[in-house]
Amino acid sequence: MPELLDLFAISAPGLAPFLADELRELGLPVGEVTPAGVALRGSLADVYRANLHSRIATRVVVRVATFEATHFSTLEKRLRAVEWSRWLAPGAAVACRVTCRKSRLYHSDAVAERVQGAIARAVAHQAVEPGDEDDDDGTHQLLLVRLDHDRCTISLDSSGALLHRRGYRLAVAKAPLRETLAAAMLRAAGWDGSRPLVDPCCGSGTLPIEAAMIARRLAPGRNRPFAFEGWPGMARRPWGEIRAAAAAAERPSSPVAIAGSDRDAGAIESALENAARAGVRADITFTRCALSAARPGDAAPGLVAVNPPWGARIGEAAALRNLYAALGKAMRGPFAGWDLALLAADARLAGQVGCDLRPVFATTAGGTKVTLGVASA
Repeated sequence: MPELLDLFAISAPGLAPFLADELRELGLPVGEVTPAGVALRGSLADVYRANLHSRIATRVVVRVATFEATHFSTLEKRLRAVEWSRWLAPGAAVACRVTCRKSRLYHSDAVAERVQGAIARAVAHQAVEPGDEDDDDGTHQLLLVRLDHDRCTISLDSSGALLHRRGYRLAVAKAPLRETLAAAMLRAAGWDGSRPLVDPCCGSGTLPIEAAMIARRLAPGRNRPFAFEGWPGMARRPWGEIRAAAAAAERPSSPVAIAGSDRDAGAIESALENAARAGVRADITFTRCALSAARPGDAAPGLVAVNPPWGARIGEAAALRNLYAALGKAMRGPFAGWDLALLAADARLAGQVGCDLRPVFATTAGGTKVTLGVASA
């Protein structure tokens, strides 16, 4: 029997239920679902599968220690008991991100200093400062240390760079949609790659590209490295087998029509470049046109998935009323009979669409609160 580990798949706010459903479909051992993500009790192979296949998780961590600590002496003693050499290779760069909440040990820098000291006694390494999470390029091993009501939890990041970094989106348009949020939108709208999809405000193409990857059964992590690949206890044979199984499950092309359009020429150029890097260029039709000119072509009714400008990030909300109204006109005109999934930050703008939008989830993106609304034909 493989050793079972305490794992946690972190998600953006509001997305944990959809992440849990995804992990269950992957056959992973889902436990408690919390606002922060999904707990699992699984093996190293499950760590590999979650990182390779999850489209919604932000990162996957392994909880290597949990204990009570009200004094630094207790903290240091408990830290010495952690089997650091199992997880950290000699010479590794290690960053500690510490949060303290309602604990007697409240000085995060002092806690981080003790953690790095304990690691140094077990493994020669390079201590580095944790940067901004969004800018983390995965070149160092991240430790997440959380003190909450005097209970210390130490988690080892297995992902490296955040999992939305699939490796294809080097070219971006204004206000790009994070890949994990795009995938959550599609899952929450019930889109599984079995019916057509159109995004009439596609920007740099994230929604159509994520849709094409789903339709093609392409693992989202197939073109990127992971932090666990540098662990001393890395089981390379299972990892190779998991990657091979993912490759064998891929489809040669999308079985459904997928299209994206945008009035901005630069956005369409970025979308084409990103789709080519993702390996799905031939699966998506990109067109430069205004939303009012978007058409489904010969595609049977499917899903219109759209992340139009929110107002708070690109322009004033008043200037966008016509755009949202044009979306509503399209849904009653050329896209009559299609379902709609709309990500919006302003309920008044969303109301301009004139569809009966059912709120499915609320989350934050780039510091902005946004809601996904879904309307069925």
